[in-house]
Parts: sequence; C-alpha cells; structure tokens
Amino acid sequence: MSRRQAILETVLIFAVFCLQGAWLLPEVNEPYYLGKAIHYWNPQWASSDWFLHTADAHAVFYYSVGWLALILKPTAFAWTVRLLTWSLLAWSWQRFSRAVVPKAWASILTATLFIFLLQHYNMAGEWVVGGAEAKGFSFVLVFLALEALVEGYWNRMWLLLGAASAFHILVGGWAAIAAGTVWMLRSGNSPTASGAAQRQFCIKDCALSLVAPLIAFVLALPGLVPVLLMNRGVEPDVAAQAYQIYVFERFSHHLDPAKFWADGFVLPFLLLVGLWLLLWPSVSDSPGAKRLWGFTAVAVAIALIGVAISLLSIYNRAMAAGWMRFYWYRLADVTVPMALSLLSVRWFLQRKMRFAMATVIAVAAFHAVDCIVLKLYSDPPFAERQIDGMAWMSASLWATGQAKEPMFPRQPRADKLRNHSDWLDVCRWVSDPEHTPPDARFLIPRMAFTFKWYAGRGEVVNWKETPQDAANLVAWWNRIQDVYSTGNPPGLDKFYLSLADAGVPKLLGLAKRYDADYLVTQVSIPMLPLPVEYKNESFAVYGMR
Repeated sequence: MSRRQAILETVLIFAVFCLQGAWLLPEVNEPYYLGKAIHYWNPQWASSDWFLHTADAHAVFYYSVGWLALILKPTAFAWTVRLLTWSLLAWSWQRFSRAVVPKAWASILTATLFIFLLQHYNMAGEWVVGGAEAKGFSFVLVFLALEALVEGYWNRMWLLLGAASAFHILVGGWAAIAAGTVWMLRSGNSPTASGAAQRQFCIKDCALSLVAPLIAFVLALPGLVPVLLMNRGVEPDVAAQAYQIYVFERFSHHLDPAKFWADGFVLPFLLLVGLWLLLWPSVSDSPGAKRLWGFTAVAVAIALIGVAISLLSIYNRAMAAGWMRFYWYRLADVTVPMALSLLSVRWFLQRKMRFAMATVIAVAAFHAVDCIVLKLYSDPPFAERQIDGMAWMSASLWATGQAKEPMFPRQPRADKLRNHSDWLDVCRWVSDPEHTPPDARFLIPRMAFTFKWYAGRGEVVNWKETPQDAANLVAWWNRIQDVYSTGNPPGLDKFYLSLADAGVPKLLGLAKRYDADYLVTQVSIPMLPLPVEYKNESFAVYGMR
C-alpha cells in the first residue's frame, strides 16, 4: 500500500472518529481527567478543591498533556487533546486494520463498524473514541501492539504494551496479559527483518525473548507504581470498605455483572460473542488472523473469570469487591467488536460476498449519519433518557428495553443540571475574581460535574469526581452522605434534590465543617435566609461566612 493511500485512509478514519466523539465540551470524564491535568501543572487552579489533592492514578497522562493548559484555556486545551487522540487513534487503527485486512479502503469500513458495535453492544460501558482522557492514548499503543502481534513482531509488541500500561495500567495491563498468553502459546516462529524466514523455538530463543517483556515491565512502572503506592499503609478494614463503595455503589455499571444483566446489556453482547465464534474457521489460512482471534479469546476468558469472581459476592461481599475492582470486562468489551469488525470484513472480502459487504457498508453509513443527527438534534423535553435510532433498533431486535445513551440534550453530557444557560451564567459570575477569590471553596449540587471547569473554583465534593486511593474514597463517600443524604439509609434515591432542601442549620454546619465559603444551589421559594451574592432564574450563590 502506498504512503498516499495510507494517509488518505487515516484522514477518513479521523473524520469518522470526529463524528463519533465530537460531543460538546466538556465530555463526561473530561472535568475529572483534564481538571487533574490542569492542577498537576498549575496548583493554583482551583487550589482549594479537595479532590484535586487526592492521589494521581494517571501521572503519565497529566505530565504528557497537562503543560498545554499553561498556554491554553480549558476549552482549547480539551479540543487539542481530543484532536490529537483521535488522529493518533486513526493512524494506529489504519495500520492495525491493514495488517488484518490488506485491502485498499477497508480500514475505513472496519473503523466505522468497530465503533458502531462498540457503542451499541458493549456490556460494561467501555468506549475508545470519545473525550480527552488517559485511556485514549493507551488504546493508540494497544492498536499498534496488536498490529505487531498480527505480524508476529513480538519485541515491538511488548514495548508498545509497556508504554500503553504507563498511560493507563488497566487498559495496557489487560492487553499485555492477553497478548502475553498468545505469545506463550505461539509455535515459536518469528519473522526476520524481511518477514519471510522463520525458525523453530528453542531454549536460547526463550532466554532472549524474555528481554522485551522485562523492558515492557520497566516501561509500565510509571503507570503501575503510583497505583501500588496509593494504598500503602491503609488499614485493611478501610480498604475493604473502599472497594465495596467503588464496586457496588459508584462503578457498578462497569464492574458488577448483576448490574449489566439488570440493565439488559448482556444478551446483545453475547450475540456479538456468538458471531465472533462463528468466524473461527475463517482464520485458519492466516497465522496473524488466528493470533487476533486468540487474543480475543483470552479477553473473553478474562471476562468469564470476572463473572466467576463476582459470584463470590453472594458469600463474601468484601473479598469479592477487592478483586472485582480491576475492570475484568474492559478488554472483552473492546476486543469482541474489534475482532468481529476486522475478521468479518476480511472474510467477506476474501469470499467476495457482495450482499454481506453491502450490508456492512449500509450499517457503517447509517451509523455515521446517526452520529451526525444525534449531535445536531434532539427534542430537549425528552433529552434525559431517550433511545436514539441505533439503540432503538437494538432494543427492538433483542428486547432489552434499554437505551445505551441518551439523546443529545444540546448541552455537554457532563452537565446533569437543567437550564444549562443559567448554570453557565452563575459559573461565569463565580469565576470573576472581583466576585469570589480564586481560593474560595463551594458547596455545589451533587450532580454539578462542571463547576470547576467553568468557574475554576474548589468544591467540597461532587458525585462524579471519585478519588482512586482507598482512604480518600472512603472520605469521599462520607462527604457525599454528609452533604447530600436526607438522613435515611444510603442509596441513590436518598439524596436531596436540591441543597436548599437541607435547611439553613445543616448548611451552615457543613460550611463550617468543610471550610466552605459559598453555596451554589437551585433557586428555592422562598429563598434561603442567607446572604444572596448572586442569582438568576435557576441558581443562586449564597455567602456562608
């Protein structure tokens, strides 16, 4: 394939990824990741914020991109990282796809089919193309590693997986386990520089082949060491409580199979697994395709181990949570649709199955159109939990009755508050140093995930920004309960709809306990008997000193 052809394909894949990921800023995880990155390089930004001072689990990402925030405002910073991530993902996917399906323009089709299957038929909420965060760069390196795996360049594969683990230890680490299993089970043949000659595996080769995995381990240390050290010295009972909060209260949609089943996401995913299994006979003619199939098989096996571990929660919830927290389903969520898209297109092209290829092309085109429509239009009164076109088809075909994601509500998906223009207005007022000092701390609505992003001021706590270390995770949960709970037993339906409902005595006590200077909450009737610093039709800022 010529360099011009590769560049054109990469540009078109980049366009597809832009359609997929170009949601309004900020995306759901961007205030978390980019906020941490901004603070990493500029500690004065939102200096009073409690969450920003908790342990950093993705220091390589913060170090690599956070410096851009010194010269760019948050919006420009986010778009720069997004575009860089999508361009690298497009480049790495084109190379990976070409290694599996060496046909001109096929990589564009496989990319579109991949993101379609991943978006609508994942089981544990995983995604690859989206907002700016650490795992985007990690997946770039994983795709390049899989290209090396398909072509049999094992040393390159290991080095790339080590770098991927540095950016995101779970993305790179699980990929390394799956690829390492394929590596250990290989027949021992390895291409030379020309890719033609091969040789039998022997003891000498085994000793030499361990060098690359060891180097990969060293490369992964910047991602691994902070994770290992963040819970050093934590009491076992505190760690056990933290793991249960993490798995069953905060991230059950990623970690608990019982949640996946209840939400109706398991059966559609199993359908993909079944289709992938049917492709086994089609890979017998290609060692590279067979290795990709094997990589996916290990990912599915890892997910099944995760399911088995989750069953322990019936008998010992604390012990099960300690193991369930490692995202056992993340790799399978990505690799099953990835392998299905690549291997099915390869099979159809080899056998010149025109009807099948026409169907795949139609699905890919429909997904691209659906992405455009979804981002440009929705009916605001029904924006909270609507089924988009593709998810509606999924629900009809598999009777899940669930939408994978809401219709686009003409505001960033990270914003969970209504009256977005009023929310922006109050945040902009707060951000003015003539109105509030840069080191002020605020009590804010529980689902206000973008306050720091817009206002640049510290918060006491919010629901989205969850610390990664056990001690602070327990502290976070205690803050959530203390600030937002109605006093009933903990549960997602036991929180105040508005902090104004908590009452002035409790609010003043919270302000004293957490050293909060201001309260931002929904406008109430009557207004709270506190000094009103600013208000619009929807939100009010109260002084708490």
